[in-house]
Amino acid sequence: MMRIFTCSLLAIFLLLGTNLSAQRNTELRIQGNQFLINGNPTYEGRIWKGKKIEGLLMNSRMVQGIFDDLNPETTSNWIYPDTEKWDPDRNTDEFIAHMAEWKSYGLLSFTINLQGGSPFGYSQNQPWINSAFDEAGEIRSDYLDRLTRILDEADRLGMVPILGLFYFGQDENMKDEQAILTAVTGIRDWIHQKGYRNILIEANNECNVRYDHPILQPERIHELIELLQVPSKEEFRLLVSTSYGGGVIPKENVVKVSDYILLHGNGVKDPMRIVSMVEETKKVAGYVGQPILFNEDDHFNFDQELNNFTAAISSYASWGYFDYRMKDEAFAEGYQSVPVDWGINSDRKKGFFALMKEITGY
Repeated sequence: MMRIFTCSLLAIFLLLGTNLSAQRNTELRIQGNQFLINGNPTYEGRIWKGKKIEGLLMNSRMVQGIFDDLNPETTSNWIYPDTEKWDPDRNTDEFIAHMAEWKSYGLLSFTINLQGGSPFGYSQNQPWINSAFDEAGEIRSDYLDRLTRILDEADRLGMVPILGLFYFGQDENMKDEQAILTAVTGIRDWIHQKGYRNILIEANNECNVRYDHPILQPERIHELIELLQVPSKEEFRLLVSTSYGGGVIPKENVVKVSDYILLHGNGVKDPMRIVSMVEETKKVAGYVGQPILFNEDDHFNFDQELNNFTAAISSYASWGYFDYRMKDEAFAEGYQSVPVDWGINSDRKKGFFALMKEITGY
């Protein structure tokens, strides 16, 4: 009797899940080189200083929205200054509390990663353990709960999360390639079950940087892109790409299978190099006009007419802000440095959001 009752509850849950999926508020599509939300191009009709903005996707690197540290020896690094303790739920709550504010300036997208990013901005060693996947590739329920809260709010607001799956330095905590495959199919099927239609997938962050598992490295990462693109029973499939290190042009095997093309501007001090990166990407075999999107760039100069942001949009490429707290800076600085202050309350943040508001017309 108990077995029958459990199966009945499962059937009801699946039916409810199907109905909830049909009620999602936000759907992202790609049409040519443009992003569309609910059938309309982003920033519809917008032109700024003679440059077309319609169809672009302005974004910010907010990868620590579900951050935690499972290594008790390193958690003291992340304590909040007011409570002197680390709290992953507080971090997610405060992330969600600021999402509508970000959007009010024209930020339609943000990158969040299931294995985060360096909480110091850049790191050679990563003794902390921040991963939504355990060593076998199974999804940790507390990470998934925090992710659900963010994705639900993004769906409500009409925003587009760029969901990254793996981060170098954390993938080594997964025992083998089968664990990677388990993680990929698990999160893909979970997204399908939840009915999210507003997500872009970044298979891994900077595939050419220090990954332990060959399937996460440049020569084979296209295999995971294709695995993530396997459609649901309803014939819906995810929109997938991956990224490379700053200044690197994507390889043919990735460009051929990607729904959109990711670039990083780290290390690119000359804005005209941003322009040439876009042009070089368009010449890679397999490029057929997919949207080009920077989702990591830690160069600012937002008060100057030419900077990496304006250079990207001059080439009709979307741009993403990467901000971390530099040595001796205040708590308010940096969206990647843990603990994170998710507000718009530093000169760099204010500069980015002000320029984005001007460009997008929000």
